[in-house]
Amino acid sequence: MGKFDALRRLLPSCFFPTSQTNAATATTTTKKRLSTSLREDLPDYTEQDSHKNQDRDSQASSTSNDSVPASITSSTTPLAQPRPSRSMVVGTIFGPRRGHVWFCVQQDRLSSRPTVLLELSILTNQLVKEMRGGLVRIALECDKSELGSCPLRSVPVWTMHCNGLKLGFAAKRKASERVRSMLKTMQSTTVGAGVIPAGFGSSGSEEIIYMRANYEHVVGNSDSESFHLINLDECSTGQEFSVFLLRSRNGKFL
Repeated sequence: MGKFDALRRLLPSCFFPTSQTNAATATTTTKKRLSTSLREDLPDYTEQDSHKNQDRDSQASSTSNDSVPASITSSTTPLAQPRPSRSMVVGTIFGPRRGHVWFCVQQDRLSSRPTVLLELSILTNQLVKEMRGGLVRIALECDKSELGSCPLRSVPVWTMHCNGLKLGFAAKRKASERVRSMLKTMQSTTVGAGVIPAGFGSSGSEEIIYMRANYEHVVGNSDSESFHLINLDECSTGQEFSVFLLRSRNGKFL
């Protein structure tokens, strides 16, 4: 309990949903049936009336088909829907207390392979201090002239800015067995924060702090993507955390 209480004082309160949320989601609404008395004032609908309406509909449909060219009526292929630009993903920020922060994106909490895994140059303690201000915007930038043909998520190295200040670089990483094991221990957590004890995965490793939440994934174009933390309705701190992936040319965004 001592470590957990210390973690609550250290991290933003939006990562600790209250029990009221569980009680609210547990309540369900039941469908009410309409009373038959509401239909007493309607006229009687006989089988003869039904046949008359069917004949009338068939005549109207044949007339409309005659006035429409055959090239249009014979085409039944639906139009292709545009690709959605927004979706929801699961994002996890984790790292040792005296080490660098990692940012991980998964399609859902049960996914074993992250779609995005980045090691950031900012330290965990430094990021926690930035989050106390309520607004954190991390911009990762690469040069289009050098990496123009590379898919945005495959860029190996990024220039990193946090709240407008340049803070070194960020690097794309592959998920090791230790990282996958950590993600597996977090599968039961959709939104929240916690501590993984020291020695997890290796005898000399430090304890890991993690913060996990739903993120909105926005695809602008082939040169820009972003991930935005989705706050809970009852979160009073209004924590804002966003990560931007941007490809520019000579420092100018296209």
